[in-house]
Amino acid sequence: MPIKIPNELPALTILDHENIFVMSERRAADQEIRPMEVAILNLMPNKIETEVQILRMLANTPLQINVEFVRIHANESKNTPQAHLDNFYRLFDDIKHKQYDGLIITGAPLALLDYQQVTFWDKICQVFDWAEQNVTSTMFSCWAAHAALYHHYGLKRHLREQKLFGVYRHRCLKPNDQLTRGFDESFNVPHSRYGYIDKSDYQSLDNIEILAESADAGVYLAASKNKQQVYLTGHPEYDASTLSDEYFRDLDAGGKVAVPEHYFSDNNPKSDVANTWRSHGSLLFTNWLNYYVYQITPYQLDADHIKAIHPGKSRV
Repeated sequence: MPIKIPNELPALTILDHENIFVMSERRAADQEIRPMEVAILNLMPNKIETEVQILRMLANTPLQINVEFVRIHANESKNTPQAHLDNFYRLFDDIKHKQYDGLIITGAPLALLDYQQVTFWDKICQVFDWAEQNVTSTMFSCWAAHAALYHHYGLKRHLREQKLFGVYRHRCLKPNDQLTRGFDESFNVPHSRYGYIDKSDYQSLDNIEILAESADAGVYLAASKNKQQVYLTGHPEYDASTLSDEYFRDLDAGGKVAVPEHYFSDNNPKSDVANTWRSHGSLLFTNWLNYYVYQITPYQLDADHIKAIHPGKSRV
């Protein structure tokens, strides 16, 4: 069964043309099952592009999923039409009374700002705390992963002098964990970030397990032992062209930009690009939905039942 998304969402047409199984609201209404409720807090400027990428990852599962897009504030967006935001997004303050089986919080282009300089820092911290009481499992991506680790555990993020930018080889450290089930011993993931957290800082937390890492990119995938928090520092949802688009965008803006590593054939920006990470990304999101959400989430989705499966808070 597919993800269920609004009838007029642009991603519906795009994914349908790719022969990816998505379902309109009209068709889903005929199925008498309890679908998974998944919220996506989209912090990226180009929200439509990010929507398509994440929905593509969520679509390869036998579960029916109701997806709800959320934004943190009502500010105008330079990269997403206001009509799109009005039609398909809800403000966090309007949904914080609800509970969800899963929550995905995307990255954001805020790497060079201190957390307290982020205009919505207080609000995102409110989201982090709310999720502990109202969501079965939350996946934090890139900037959101570092921000949540800082908020929950006080782990400090460091900044590289040069952006980590390219496609890197990774290895699975816990092949028997349900989140990494079926992973290849070695797999590719794109990264585009300045921030990193030392591996030793992750290891200082008894409640957090490192599941996959890269010799070049550092810790990639970590999760709390109770499955309520998943921290993802790379971008397995990226399209083949995403790093290329970012490279030429920054180049056109006059920036001094390094060519993404291990990405273009022969390191030539004019060459074609092959997506070598899609199968890993699809499996990661499928495992998360199945083992970290569906298999443990309560049938009756309310705060009391979520608290019963996650007694106390994730952090220790």
